[in-house]
Amino acid sequence: MLGLYLHIPFCGSICHYCNFNRGLFDAALKTRYVDALAREIAAAAQPQTAADSIFFGGGTPSLLSPTEIGRLIETCRQSFALSPDAEVTLEANPETVSRETLAGYRAAGVNRLSYGVQSFDAAELARLGRQHTPDAARRAVFEARHVGFENISLDLMMWLPGQAVESWLASVDALIQVGPDHASLYLLELYPNAPLRDDMARAGWSLAPDEDAASMYLDGLARLDDAGYEHYEISNVSRPGRTSRHNLKYWLDGEWLGFGCGAHSTRSGERWRNVSSTIEYSDRVERGSSVVAERRVLDGDERLEEALFTGLRLTAGLDLSVITARYGIDVWARYGVELQRFIEAGALVHEPGRRLALSRSGMLLANEVMVVFIGQPVR
Repeated sequence: MLGLYLHIPFCGSICHYCNFNRGLFDAALKTRYVDALAREIAAAAQPQTAADSIFFGGGTPSLLSPTEIGRLIETCRQSFALSPDAEVTLEANPETVSRETLAGYRAAGVNRLSYGVQSFDAAELARLGRQHTPDAARRAVFEARHVGFENISLDLMMWLPGQAVESWLASVDALIQVGPDHASLYLLELYPNAPLRDDMARAGWSLAPDEDAASMYLDGLARLDDAGYEHYEISNVSRPGRTSRHNLKYWLDGEWLGFGCGAHSTRSGERWRNVSSTIEYSDRVERGSSVVAERRVLDGDERLEEALFTGLRLTAGLDLSVITARYGIDVWARYGVELQRFIEAGALVHEPGRRLALSRSGMLLANEVMVVFIGQPVR
């Protein structure tokens, strides 16, 4: 089934590390944008096409009111054959929600929350430019549970400026204590234009050595294992039955439609993205013009490459028989010679004819392994 992604670009403030398509909150522009978003979804209506996930990403989608979120969910429901048990995720920042708004989102049809917590250390949050405190994050989870949310995910970021292994593990322990159903553990990416780079230079903050970053990853996952979480993707763990249905579409060679400024879509071997500017996007929708900025057809090699390196992100790895059936290629016959060194190093596990998967330690070398699949014609 299709996944539906809705991009909400507004933020109350801009985090020091962020490179996403976002901008500062503007109430009038928000109202205009929600109207445009609803119109784009309705114009793409395919009432016979089944969809089983909606994901509000951002930006900070929780800056929209429950009424606005409800309107967009209902538009999706009217435009597609949305399954009764569809997973409807709303990304939220802890400081933007209250018990009242959370109850409103729940009533509107949201059944999964994804909180951008990033750290349970107040100093680390300040360095990142986050607007909430550790206690506010804990309170946001408590309030969500109080109003009936049974599927809550938290994001944490590791390898932060000035962060030691011990402080990272303290955040992992704090997350376990809060008890979400899902967690995403991301390595900080420092983009060239990120204000955090200048902050680091002025304050003399540095990143921990690579070996400490490896310890953060492996030791953090070990603690989550002990707490009953299942590691199912390089950066994601969940309670049994609580994997992210929507995000699995990205890793399992699935299809999705993206709505809103900067949103990407992939369907039937074609990929396209919308214009990035919130104002230009709204203008185009109001004029009845296409909002697509770029569209291209993926050739067979590109589709295969993506299926291989996204599927390998999953701890279950690649189902080799599925790849053979879909793309007509024997993965091991084509790439085995170059992959053998990773097998010998313990980074890859190969079950002939059945499965190819990264070991946990191999996930630290994922980029090196995935390069093997890129740019090699298979026709």
